[in-house]
Amino acid sequence: MSTRRVLFLCSRNRLRSPTAEQVFRDWPQLEVDSAGLSPDADTLLSAEQVDWAELILVMEAAHRRRLQARFGRHLHGKRVVVLGIPDDYDFMQPELVELLLKKAGPLLR
Repeated sequence: MSTRRVLFLCSRNRLRSPTAEQVFRDWPQLEVDSAGLSPDADTLLSAEQVDWAELILVMEAAHRRRLQARFGRHLHGKRVVVLGIPDDYDFMQPELVELLLKKAGPLLR
């Protein structure tokens, strides 16, 4: 089985998407990365990251809209899934890890 390239996105790449990257980085057959869509993101999403990814998992519907508005021409053939995880958690908070495993895990197995 080939390796899948998965990109996790949130607003500022400080809490949710870096947690997701850490949770899933050791899963077999996965390469993961994360970025943010806000101008003040720790790692601001680049066109190169969008081009690299096969599957893009965003935390909220607003992130999908921003992604589409900014990188629409790079999204052809890409699957973008909204996980529906609000910005209510700290980095690596157990409840956030549990939600990520529940919502993203089945998509990544």
